Amino acid sequence: MAAPLSTPTRDPTHRNPWEPRTDHSNGHPRDANGSYSPTDSSPPLSPNPPLSSSSSSSSTDNDQDPAAISLRAFALGSTLSASLLSTLYLLLSNHHHSDPDRNPTPPPTPLWRLPFFLLLLSLFHFLEYYTTAVSNPAAATVSAFLLSSNGRAYNIAHGLAFVECFVHQRYLPGYVSGKVPVSWHTAWLVLGATMLVVGQGTRTTAMVHAGSNFNHLIQKKKKEGHVLVTGGIYRYLRHPSYFGFFWWGLGTQVVLGNAVCLIGYALVLWRFFRKRIKSEFSHIFVSMEMEGNSGIG
Repeated sequence: MAAPLSTPTRDPTHRNPWEPRTDHSNGHPRDANGSYSPTDSSPPLSPNPPLSSSSSSSSTDNDQDPAAISLRAFALGSTLSASLLSTLYLLLSNHHHSDPDRNPTPPPTPLWRLPFFLLLLSLFHFLEYYTTAVSNPAAATVSAFLLSSNGRAYNIAHGLAFVECFVHQRYLPGYVSGKVPVSWHTAWLVLGATMLVVGQGTRTTAMVHAGSNFNHLIQKKKKEGHVLVTGGIYRYLRHPSYFGFFWWGLGTQVVLGNAVCLIGYALVLWRFFRKRIKSEFSHIFVSMEMEGNSGIG
């Protein structure tokens, strides 16, 4: 009688070359079935981690939950579409009620700036997630939208900008327009639009060029696989993402026609990024001391 066939034992160091592989968050390979290759530095996760483990976060802010991501993307897309239609309506509404004999081409209501501001905000936050998902999929979490991780001051600043624009354009429309030539208003809007395009384009390009090395949060410890990006746009700017958001933020206030918030944005953003850059450099030096390095080489 033939002996039963024994189940062959699988060598953990041997991997079928035809099995699909995915990339780990730090750039190391991982099998699609969840088993790590021998080159991984971190041990495999427990199949059933305890609910009370400190490593498992109960917050969905850093989760890659498809439902949460889809909901936010849908909300941003709906706001962007509604804002675009409202902006076009306010720009063209006066032309439908114009009197050709008196004023054939009446100027549009200045309130078009309010929905346009919402359009800019929706587009910015959507691009933050979309660019992250394209260039660094492992970091494409709910927090990548930056909808709730910028703090209360961020929301207050945009709220004040909205209020100043409404009060200025609704109740004091002739305070400046009557004293400044029309050509200056056009040039001011062109300047603001240029700042928006340059700012948003620079920040998005920086995120793409940085790839997996870009992160919205300050990293207190150097991750394995992280490298200093010196090519692309980083060849000309050390902090292009900060540069981009700084000028994008000021551009929004120029388009809105806000004088007070323009100055406030400039001061607050300059102080914020100055403090953030100092914090980044301090963490770099701490990491170097822990690794036994004495200088930047």
